[in-house]
Amino acid sequence: MEQAQIKTLLPQLKERYEALVAKTQELPPDGSRPITVCGRLCGWVSAQALDCLSELSGIMVTEEAIHIAWADEPSPRVDHLLAHIAQMLDEHGLIRSWRDELLEVIGEGQVVGAIERGAMRPLGFLTQAVHLNAWSADHKLWIAKRAAHKNTDPNYWDTLVGGLAAAGEDLEQSLVRETEEEAGLNEDQIRERGPLRTLLRMHRRLPEGYQVENVIVSHCTLAVDVRPQNQDGEVSEFRLVSVPQWWEMAQQGAFTIEAELIMIDSILTRFATCNQAA
Repeated sequence: MEQAQIKTLLPQLKERYEALVAKTQELPPDGSRPITVCGRLCGWVSAQALDCLSELSGIMVTEEAIHIAWADEPSPRVDHLLAHIAQMLDEHGLIRSWRDELLEVIGEGQVVGAIERGAMRPLGFLTQAVHLNAWSADHKLWIAKRAAHKNTDPNYWDTLVGGLAAAGEDLEQSLVRETEEEAGLNEDQIRERGPLRTLLRMHRRLPEGYQVENVIVSHCTLAVDVRPQNQDGEVSEFRLVSVPQWWEMAQQGAFTIEAELIMIDSILTRFATCNQAA
């Protein structure tokens, strides 16, 4: 009965997916400019960040763009300059939350340095978000509620696991680490999962700057006796819901936009396959 109900939802989910994708493709904020590091295009610096960085040594500002270490190749010296830039942004109140976490700065497909996580949005640098979307054997979805103290989307529901890849990690390492921290699951418990793949690249205007983010996802099925347990305080609740229950929550705006996109993609794939098999 429930699978028949889900089948009737599929056209609505496809329409919802297209509408959400449109919301993730916004132009850079007014007044922002392209930013290069080591001669490679890396992001879009906000007008506020541009004002506080324009006098720094090692930065060249033109009418078209801002250039950091334009004559250098990636090196510890470039990382030192990026660290100084992050400190300046923080001193001017432009970093929403200092995390003491380094993320890679990526330009035209190459890592050119690393910088404090909190500086990514003011500079519009690309981030890599890894997600684990989890099903139960009876076609229910595991969802996780973001803690109330989270700076981004507090109290919204999310995929079972979601986090940013850290500097020096490959994406698989990041996913395993985030799964242990957020859901208390080890690598063996998520062995029944598909490969990581990029679902889309988001471009969204945020109060602190510009979000340019690859949404990278793997889907898995958890064993009946596996129960997620948060370890780092980032999740306040886990819940197992049916697809109709999930859809009711989604229509009420309960999920982050990326979580909803990931789950719709997974539902469409899973139940289109089920229908073909039937």
